[in-house]
Amino acid sequence: MAYIKGENKPTGSDPGEGCPFDVIPTMSDEDGLIVARGAAVYAVLNLYPYNSGHLMVVPYRHVSDYDELDAAEVAELGEYTQKSLRALRKASGAQGFNVGMNLGHVAGAGIAAHLHQHVVPRWGGDTNFMPVVAQTKVLPQLLRDTRQLLADAWG
Repeated sequence: MAYIKGENKPTGSDPGEGCPFDVIPTMSDEDGLIVARGAAVYAVLNLYPYNSGHLMVVPYRHVSDYDELDAAEVAELGEYTQKSLRALRKASGAQGFNVGMNLGHVAGAGIAAHLHQHVVPRWGGDTNFMPVVAQTKVLPQLLRDTRQLLADAWG
């Protein structure tokens, strides 16, 4: 409900206008739900996950489009996507993944001003009646606990 109401949404499209992806790296890993930090990108749990363990790989630099990244950022974004897959397999036994970016509001980006790639773990039968009938998503683990498991599995 917090997501639907727009809590923590940026107030503008420029850096410093409330972008959570600019603020998160200034926080401790635990408070920011950061799983791992690189030179150009970081991996963070989604505060409003589609599924348990839903990670995002985010460049530190505030850019909105994939073609704005430099070669080093593209390389590390790819590397951290691979590491995300490995950590999620190790920590949770994920059987599959949805990986991708929504570029622009019309494409479904909740925060279109700051590029981020989603890594969503999937398991056979992970969709049940709760989201359909009760409009409720069941997440059996606290985000802080999930963050610690994935950080330990990062390798």
